[in-house]
Amino acid sequence: MARKPYPLIDATGRGPYDPDPLGEEDLWFMPAAPDEGMSPVDLPWPVAARPTVSRTSDWGEAEAANAQLLARAAMALGALDERVRQGPPGWRRRLICMEVADLSWHLGDRVAVDRLALFLVLRLSGAGEDGQAMARAAWAVRRLERDTAMDLADLSGFLGREPVNDASTDPDLMTRPMGAEFEALAQEWRGSLAQAEALHPLTRAALAWIGWRRMGMSGEDAQLEGAIVASRMAAQALRRAGLGFVPLALGGADALRAVAPAGTCLQAWYQGVENAALRGLMECDRMEVWQTRAGEAIKDLSGRTPRHLVQALTQWPLASAPMLEHETGSSRAAVQRNMTRFEGLGLVREVTGQSRFRFWQAAVQ
Repeated sequence: MARKPYPLIDATGRGPYDPDPLGEEDLWFMPAAPDEGMSPVDLPWPVAARPTVSRTSDWGEAEAANAQLLARAAMALGALDERVRQGPPGWRRRLICMEVADLSWHLGDRVAVDRLALFLVLRLSGAGEDGQAMARAAWAVRRLERDTAMDLADLSGFLGREPVNDASTDPDLMTRPMGAEFEALAQEWRGSLAQAEALHPLTRAALAWIGWRRMGMSGEDAQLEGAIVASRMAAQALRRAGLGFVPLALGGADALRAVAPAGTCLQAWYQGVENAALRGLMECDRMEVWQTRAGEAIKDLSGRTPRHLVQALTQWPLASAPMLEHETGSSRAAVQRNMTRFEGLGLVREVTGQSRFRFWQAAVQ
């Protein structure tokens, strides 16, 4: 009897080596059926909730709820403003350098106050340092030292932005909105501030800082711009010819790390401004005591160099011999000789412990 051949293909089109058909539940590569109440555009994995953008009315309510914190911040800020107005010009420069160095540190550039002072006076920067970060810090010092009011309508002029033909050659510019994109963002940013005209300048500055970061108007690497804009905006609460800016980072990073909602943001903002102003007042008190002590100690010293050194050490938190030579107009030998004498009198403190490339600071108590 002839044997029937085994069919290679059955009636369903499957061969002997084909796998068994899979059920619907085993089709792992197919999207699952949407759950009830799930939108077609929702992501299929858990997503952290994003903070909602507070409305202008929310900021007004938050300002009223935190009126006590606002009053304390404004009182400390007013006291610092009056103290700087009545003090020597060097105090303002000193506070500006300290504020910019702290802002730079908290916002990621990590520019120390001694390197900033060297760059401002002698345009010197260390090997391996981030040139862009140093340039941003120097830019911030110049903007805080300005006596003229900031014009929000000419934001590009305040920031010092100029047309660039090819931004691809500069990695720092590639991450920033420029040209028409920046102007569109600036117009939207100004629109949100225009709705908050009735709020206190400190509150509007907080709104400006939050909006600046949310819109990414300076990219990822230049957030110092937004902090300086907010600092100058908050200074509208101060009188002219005084402090001229509102310190945000002298007392820590609370104000800079403020996030939505509006109530939480303003609490951190007001407390940060108050702490920064109190630290500024403390620095002025210490410098006043030091200047009185220095004046008594050098009254019997001959020449103009000792007096000029005291003035230079008042405005710079840290100073080197080349800096003091440039600031006083004296010779390097005269500067080093007098600084050695100041050390003996207990007026200055050398901070490096080296015999060369030394830095001094006023020996405040």
